[in-house]
Amino acid sequence: NKQIIDATIDYTVAYKPNIAFYETQGSKGWDSLQKTIEYIPKECFTIADAKRGDIGNTSAMYARAFFENMSFDSITVAPYMGRDSVKPFLQFEGKWVILLAYTSNSGSNDFQKLKIDNTPLYEQVIATSSQWAGDDKLMYVVGATHPEEMANIRSLVPNNFLLVPGVGAQGGSLKEVSAAALTKDVGLLVNSSRGIIYASNDIDFAKEASQKAKEIQQEMMGYLDLLC
Repeated sequence: NKQIIDATIDYTVAYKPNIAFYETQGSKGWDSLQKTIEYIPKECFTIADAKRGDIGNTSAMYARAFFENMSFDSITVAPYMGRDSVKPFLQFEGKWVILLAYTSNSGSNDFQKLKIDNTPLYEQVIATSSQWAGDDKLMYVVGATHPEEMANIRSLVPNNFLLVPGVGAQGGSLKEVSAAALTKDVGLLVNSSRGIIYASNDIDFAKEASQKAKEIQQEMMGYLDLLC
């Protein structure tokens, strides 16, 4: 982890550890996660990719675990159980909740695109949850694999940051995503994980990860420059 962080820090604004991969290692995994978070420079935004969400008192414990004990800046949360399952995460000052809205996996259409009163479920999730907190506490996960819906989602939440996974290994296009949802006022947190971490499986993995991160960062800067 240290080698990947050192190799990519110049091109990165955030790190998003996938909590499940640490959980598989038991207490050693949690210890590794804590050390990783402590190693990441404080100026970098940290995201606990945990996708938590449960009844209120359980969510409150999840929030304490990631915001207080591990000092993450934000956490991904599943909104399926409704407002009372999300509210405990919103109580922490200076912390962000990143709600799953329209995810990048192929099964996202099983439920997220189902229509209720002629409106896709993911749109209803965004419209309803946007009333729970301001754009200074709430972001949304919107997969890069859905560029055709990205502009519509941006119109629903014009001032909220979007966390955009799916660029790289999952086939999402940074160009299409930026054209649809990047504005001069509100940016995107574009996530490329496997495309960077596994740019090489050889001894030069850190060097190749650095190069891949640089390429993505430079491409993103090009789209930002077009907005100026």
